[in-house]
Amino acid sequence: MKRPLMTTLAVALLAVVLLPLYISAHDVPSDVRIQMFVRPEGQTLRLLVRAPLASINDISWPELQPGVLDLSRAETALRQATSTAIVDFIDIYEGGRKLEPRVAAVRASIPADRSFEAYDQALAHITAPPLPHETDVFVAQGLLDAILEYPIESDRSDFSVHPDVQQLGVQVLTVLRFLPPGRPERAFILHNDPGRIRLDPSWRHAVGIFVAEGFFHILDGIDHLLFLLCLVIPFRQFRLVFPIVTAFTIAHSITLIASVYGMAPDALWFPPLVETLIAASIVYMALENIVSPGLRRRWAIAFAFGLVHGFGFSFVMRDTLQFAGSHLVTSLLSFNVGVEIGQVVALLLLIPALDLLFRFGVAERIGAFVLSAIVAHTGWHWMLDRGSQLIRYRFEWPVFDAAFFALFLQWMMIAVALAGLAWLVFGVFGLRTDSASSDAMPPASDAHV
Repeated sequence: MKRPLMTTLAVALLAVVLLPLYISAHDVPSDVRIQMFVRPEGQTLRLLVRAPLASINDISWPELQPGVLDLSRAETALRQATSTAIVDFIDIYEGGRKLEPRVAAVRASIPADRSFEAYDQALAHITAPPLPHETDVFVAQGLLDAILEYPIESDRSDFSVHPDVQQLGVQVLTVLRFLPPGRPERAFILHNDPGRIRLDPSWRHAVGIFVAEGFFHILDGIDHLLFLLCLVIPFRQFRLVFPIVTAFTIAHSITLIASVYGMAPDALWFPPLVETLIAASIVYMALENIVSPGLRRRWAIAFAFGLVHGFGFSFVMRDTLQFAGSHLVTSLLSFNVGVEIGQVVALLLLIPALDLLFRFGVAERIGAFVLSAIVAHTGWHWMLDRGSQLIRYRFEWPVFDAAFFALFLQWMMIAVALAGLAWLVFGVFGLRTDSASSDAMPPASDAHV
């Protein structure tokens, strides 16, 4: 019985010693940049790809000397690498049909080559004669360039691509440029495995994408959910809360659209400032719940803080808007619709849950106080953490030139429109909320709404 035990221990020890050596021999780079061009033309779609040689580890590269590629014998290895690392992990679809490619051309390139700055240059570079055999191409620095050709029915079809190239590195950045016939080039910046991407989405696809994006963003955003919770705690009637949340949605829609159209500061300090103000809005709303919530005032506060949250939404959409195609306005409106749907779903869950808690768990005044205090505590720590990030940036006054004053006038026009909207909402319809607000929070002696 001792010999099998000793053998098992010896095998385990050997595995522990050799496993790190095996892993280090198959390491992938930490940061990899992949470049792609997709161009449908006639009955053929061309995919031009550039990837680092060092990211393709399952190929035995022919070498003149350790680490130096033997270009005279590299053709077979380059084609094999293209098949195993590119073809097997990049799927292109025409409509719902997956296309099957052929490897039209491959070559090795030096890192100083700039041909992939434009499609025509890259195409001419890959189809040109290979580098002279005496050129030193180091495997750790060299590049694999390839042309894949896909037979298609029409260059006006609905094309999509799934670049699942995450196996090439720990973090993979893919720069993909789509060149549809007769239309402007469209660029995508993708991280790791982005899933299936529609290269030229219709407005229906854009609506679906951005409604879902807005819906899941509001449900995943814990700071926005806490702000919504603060809105709900004192007024647990859907007919009272829904208009307040809608005012919040209208406000953040205004600043989101304005930000996307370049009307927000592009300084480095602006995003951390907005994130700090979002945390401050949570603290303020929670403290107001403790002191004296008022329904009519809550409309104005939700609207004002919604303007701040809209800038926060715009930071999220910077990467997402590349999937809007030519439907920017439709996508922005769809995102806001998704946010509103997400907020309504959150309300449908929060209001009954709070009602049950205050009805059967804890007295309403105590429960509202404790919940608001917990939220205020959380928001306070967020505000301090985000504020510590903010003070690291140096604030610089804008340049008072013609562009600044043009932007200033645009915001003044928006401010006038907001003032008119506020008068309409709070002046005309606000009269109805006065009587409702008196019933929203019961006196201290009451147990329930």
